[in-house]
Amino acid sequence: METLKPIHISSTKSDLSEKLTSAEMGKLWASYMGNSMGKCILSYYLQHVEDDDIKNLLENALQLSLEILKRIEEIFTKENFPIPQGFTEKDVNLGAPRLFEDQFYVHYLKYVAKAGMSIYNVAVPLVYRKDIRELYLYCMDSTMALMEQIKDILMNKGFIMKPPVIPIPDKVEFVHQDFLNGFFGHVRPLHALEIAHFYDNIENNLASKALLIGFSQVAKNEKVQDLFERGRELVTVNTESYMQKLHDEHLPSPSFRDDLVTTSTFAPFSDKLMLFHKIDMFSMKLRSFGNSVAVNGRNDIALLYTKSLLKNSAFVQEAAKIAIENGWLEQPPRAVDREKLASD
Repeated sequence: METLKPIHISSTKSDLSEKLTSAEMGKLWASYMGNSMGKCILSYYLQHVEDDDIKNLLENALQLSLEILKRIEEIFTKENFPIPQGFTEKDVNLGAPRLFEDQFYVHYLKYVAKAGMSIYNVAVPLVYRKDIRELYLYCMDSTMALMEQIKDILMNKGFIMKPPVIPIPDKVEFVHQDFLNGFFGHVRPLHALEIAHFYDNIENNLASKALLIGFSQVAKNEKVQDLFERGRELVTVNTESYMQKLHDEHLPSPSFRDDLVTTSTFAPFSDKLMLFHKIDMFSMKLRSFGNSVAVNGRNDIALLYTKSLLKNSAFVQEAAKIAIENGWLEQPPRAVDREKLASD
């Protein structure tokens, strides 16, 4: 299997007087936080992996995270921008026993690679400075290349079921008045985009639930542990409702990956890191729900995703409150507080 070769990007600005925009600051900050967390998690996974192909995959992912961190640090240093604390060796115990099986590592990488691509994809049209544009193009290209390796391993090792197959249409058709029906009257079958997004949300939730099972086993803070357990229940209910929509159409769905979590109760990560991870990934789910609603046509599906969005939003808010209470939530770059200036 080929390894990813780093692309050396010059961080010389095309205009030395060009300041970082709010979008550039925000995306760089978020990318740094996510990759500093990824560095800790992937370093721990590498302590226990046995499959050589999966080990190479984890090494590629770790090298990519380190490269991105290095490039962002170079930009921050040149701009006298304080480098975020992010996550350090204090947030990971490399000597902790195995918490997940090798197969889970591949599913996990697909789960977080999709989240990374979402951040980078949104950043590309928002950033304008040449060095930052080049950085995010590199992030997108490299993460897409990593995703191809992930999919190759998933398929070649029989770890994944592809999205359901449906018949090729016989002819071009236009929708009828019952297209939006979901509760009353004739309810049409799911169309291809609805099926695709159900599959995608199920796939995300399967990795999310396994991660929550592991995190809830090892969390030390009672509030954090309780939140993870409630998150696990939420993900289970949501996933089963999406699966049922596919089963109603006699379409298959992937199965849960709970068996890929070991029985270890020894924490490899700090509660701070695990809580940030779930805030980050549940936030990404909100965007996924929005994308799902955007291509949906049936009223029952729209209601299903709306309920999921509200419940997941409540989870993120509760998680953020716990992080703030413990002094774990790092402040992103923000605008000037003019009212505070006026009162000083």
